[in-house]
Amino acid sequence: MENELLTILEQLERDRGINKEILIAAVEAAVASAAKKIWTVDKEVEVKVTLDRETGKLTAWAGEQEIHSSEFGRIAAQTAKQVVIQKIREAEKDVVFNEYSVRLGQIISGAVYRFERGNIIVDLGKTEALIPRSEQSNKEEFRQGERIRAYLLEVRRETRGPQIILSRTNPNFVKRLFELEVPEIYEGIIEVKAIARDPGERTKIGVFSKDDKIDCVGACVGMRGSRVKNIVTELHGEKIDIVRYSDDIKEYIQAALSPAEISQMQLIADEKRVNIIVDEDQLSLAIGKYGQNVRLASKLVGWELDIYSAKQWEEKQKQAQAEQAGPTPPLAGSADGQGSSGENPVPPAGPVTGGAGGSDEDPAQEEEEA
Repeated sequence: MENELLTILEQLERDRGINKEILIAAVEAAVASAAKKIWTVDKEVEVKVTLDRETGKLTAWAGEQEIHSSEFGRIAAQTAKQVVIQKIREAEKDVVFNEYSVRLGQIISGAVYRFERGNIIVDLGKTEALIPRSEQSNKEEFRQGERIRAYLLEVRRETRGPQIILSRTNPNFVKRLFELEVPEIYEGIIEVKAIARDPGERTKIGVFSKDDKIDCVGACVGMRGSRVKNIVTELHGEKIDIVRYSDDIKEYIQAALSPAEISQMQLIADEKRVNIIVDEDQLSLAIGKYGQNVRLASKLVGWELDIYSAKQWEEKQKQAQAEQAGPTPPLAGSADGQGSSGENPVPPAGPVTGGAGGSDEDPAQEEEEA
């Protein structure tokens, strides 16, 4: 039993990654506790068990005196077996927890194992992971046994074992996919500045090249669209807009709202808000279906974007001028829409607030119906 115990502990260290010293310490403590229950010793006397690292022999001590008992071998064998099984389970949990904790934020591959109350259970080999319903796209469907990739969102330490949470809706999932498909992003030549995502529908990703010789948009698209097509396929047809980042916020906003063309733009820097005027035929394009285009563009650039048609903006100007004028008669020049000073066609920022224009979904719907 002595040599066999050492052999088992060494094999567990090799196969399961469990430190042998941890197992030895657990066996010594458990055998000492079990032995104290059947031996008649003073309660104040400490019972200690040591395991020889060379021979595997277990020796029991009561204080400074070695204890000899015919039952010690049987107790040691039973207890050691129980401790080894328990420690294997605990250590395996720790190994899994540590292994996946360092992989947070990476893409994990597995196979769909089963479906449980809308959640997807993924078989990772050593353990299982969970994709909650909230982290799944409504546009995607998977079958049992199908290979699946997802973003490692969280690893929780629970009593029953580590809980590994995956996501396919997190914006960083798209970022990691681009890192896998675009070597320039992985190597740091091209930087992903921001991502705005509507899972299953559309993603806007802002990219910037640190090397003037490399076109960031072209590198992300790939030859004949090969790189971005692979990502679209992985996301089950989700549309991807690759936006060229610029330090000039006006250029960045124009690129983010593409393919819509902007006629005028009024920046309110202290509020990080922009009033954008477009032609009538560009209004629905700028807003997008159910406001998706302007909503994602706003998230991407980090500014609030209010979209107006030329007619809506003219009405907004008149309203602002009326509020400024108050009960007093309009001054000369106000009738032609130039304001009380007759110099600035754009009203002051104060009266033009909120999303009274295109950030509302109704104008987009009206334009589409028309």
